[in-house]
Amino acid sequence: MPRNPLLAGRTYCIKTFGCQMNLHDSERVSGLLDDCGLNEVETIDEADIVVFMTCCVRENADTRLYGQASAVVSAAPAPHGKRVLAVGGCIAQRDGEALRAHIPSVDVVFGTSALASLPSLLEQALSGQKGVAVDTIEEGRGFSTELPSHRAQDFHAWVPIMTGCNNFCTYCIVPYVRGREKSRVFERVVTECEQLVADGVREICLLGQNVNSYGRDLYGEPRFDELLRAVGRTGIERLRFTSSNPKDLSDKVIAAMAETPAVMPHLHLAVQSGSTSILKAMHRSYTRDEYLDLVRRLRAAMPGLALSTDIIVGFPGEIEQDFEDTMSLVREVGFDSAFTFIYSKRPGTPAAKIVDDTPHEVIQERFERLAQLVAELSHDSNQADLGTLVEVLVEGTSKRDDRVMVGHSAKNQTVHFDLPDGWQSDDVIGKLVDVHVDQARTWYLRGTCEGEPR
Repeated sequence: MPRNPLLAGRTYCIKTFGCQMNLHDSERVSGLLDDCGLNEVETIDEADIVVFMTCCVRENADTRLYGQASAVVSAAPAPHGKRVLAVGGCIAQRDGEALRAHIPSVDVVFGTSALASLPSLLEQALSGQKGVAVDTIEEGRGFSTELPSHRAQDFHAWVPIMTGCNNFCTYCIVPYVRGREKSRVFERVVTECEQLVADGVREICLLGQNVNSYGRDLYGEPRFDELLRAVGRTGIERLRFTSSNPKDLSDKVIAAMAETPAVMPHLHLAVQSGSTSILKAMHRSYTRDEYLDLVRRLRAAMPGLALSTDIIVGFPGEIEQDFEDTMSLVREVGFDSAFTFIYSKRPGTPAAKIVDDTPHEVIQERFERLAQLVAELSHDSNQADLGTLVEVLVEGTSKRDDRVMVGHSAKNQTVHFDLPDGWQSDDVIGKLVDVHVDQARTWYLRGTCEGEPR
């Protein structure tokens, strides 16, 4: 992409809220702006162009965006004259031009499939065009992954294999803001992964709202098992994927996971509730017993597999027995970690129309009980690695101490270790090291580096 004289030399700052797909989109936006001759900076005060990549899955996402937008208005003057505020991602897709009613200072709004339009939209704003330049989903657009990329980490890459979702869970806004499922061509995904490996990437995470249904729209049946095996053959050292809907996790995928050495022994498998009646109301398309049977099959194929999950507390109509069903399922599975949420009503979703008079205090008390159980299970799970060696991909330094390194184990545990004497952080960032686990805490492991980085 040729440098644009109106954009070249200006500075930009991207703030990202939400899921891994938003993180990937931000890397593509950064790559686009780099190609236009802009320079990335850390803070809003330093930026001529401020881009918010937004999420609307949770209610507080809107509030957070409005607060951040206010910070832009009150920031120091832009380095090169006019400061442009651009909002992308799911809130932009959902609200379009109506976003100006909440954020009058916004200059550019661009939808989830319109990343490539951002440079031209910024040009319009800098040229003094009034109003909001809105660009949202259009049929026939390419995938954002085929745009230039400025990865946050040289050794890690997000690789979307599909966009959108066909499941329409009753609480979820995603199908309305990211559209229906659309898979990338098999060979293009594999070729991209081959190039990433050639560029020195050591860990790839395949992305989709439901990776297990990858390829159904293109090939008539899912081909995720084949894709896992093919990406595993590229030479990538660590391979992960998210998100994985239980209803579509087939025995073929389980076999591919078990038989592909690069696939890490960790799976995020969102359950949302342990009550079959609530699962039905959520339109999750599996029962409690079916989820538990799936877990048994996974662990039979991959002994030692670490499982994490998502759980919603307080879905409309949830009674105490439903919640106890969730608690008992969590105990039976023994999740290694879990993300727990209080139900957040999203306008436009079927669940938002359900009337529920459960007091907030009751929901909060249930949430706290669940959080305590999850913490106990996470602590117990980490004890299994106490005194062992774990392989860690080192990602950076601790925010509190730049002599403490942070990375993740194969099971996706956060691991801390002190830099050995004489080593510098650059010696180990992006490298694999063996860490002897001296402490196993609830949310992380801490240990001593043994051997040389590789």
